[in-house]
Amino acid sequence: MTPETTPSPARADARMSDDQAAAEARRIIADAYRPAPEVPTSYRDTSPLPAYGTTPPVLQPDRRIVPAWAAGTAVAGIGVGAACVGVGCGVWLACQGFAAVSLASVLFVTLPIAAVAAIVAAVGSAVRSLKAAHTEHHHHYAGPVRQENTTTHTRGLFARTTNH
Repeated sequence: MTPETTPSPARADARMSDDQAAAEARRIIADAYRPAPEVPTSYRDTSPLPAYGTTPPVLQPDRRIVPAWAAGTAVAGIGVGAACVGVGCGVWLACQGFAAVSLASVLFVTLPIAAVAAIVAAVGSAVRSLKAAHTEHHHHYAGPVRQENTTTHTRGLFARTTNH
């Protein structure tokens, strides 16, 4: 509250007349029913943002989260799954034309196809990773060169990555 509306402490030795008491009562009642000043609760800055600032651009190195072999294996797995569904639907449709065959029997027929496709994808992924393990790089430079080699190892269920 402001000092104007704060009542002064009553002094024991000072007594008010009836007119002074009535005026003081009117002032206290008027202060109590005076509307509160409007205080803004939010503010929106409508000034336009600058097109560019004074901070220079920062180099943001490209760091892949998923290794290429893992992405390739995932794509191969999706392809194997789609192929198995297609082959299974084809076999099921063919069997529907010849006899009333249950869906369980169609699944048992397509199960060997899915197993062979999964084994082929796993072998292909293993061969590709073995080929990538023994690569040798030769670089020829003319002039001063600064070379940094970083080895990244990602291990664990929650993908803990260490860089050397």
